[in-house]
Amino acid sequence: MRRIKKGDTVEVISGNDRWVRGTVHRLILKKDRVVISGVNLVKKHQRPMPTGGRMQTQAGIIEFEAPIHLSNVMLVCPQCDQRTRVTFEFREDGGKVRVCKKCDAIID
Repeated sequence: MRRIKKGDTVEVISGNDRWVRGTVHRLILKKDRVVISGVNLVKKHQRPMPTGGRMQTQAGIIEFEAPIHLSNVMLVCPQCDQRTRVTFEFREDGGKVRVCKKCDAIID
């Protein structure tokens, strides 16, 4: 079980977008990176690429969210609305849940 999941609200703790909150859009598990909506926006100059006689990719300047390393974000607890570390607890039925370190609330 991961400490951060898709759909969680996180806060960036380092870099140019420090203190900005956003929702996790995508996880890249092999590289330990996360894509957050509205954070770390970069511009890419894209040429049109013809495939099969028609233009396949969008040409021009494309703006998109670049991935951020997982160590640069912290989870925001839905109950106390503060950025927090995450611990894990085991339930009686054998399930595993995420728990906020500040208010001891179950996040899942």
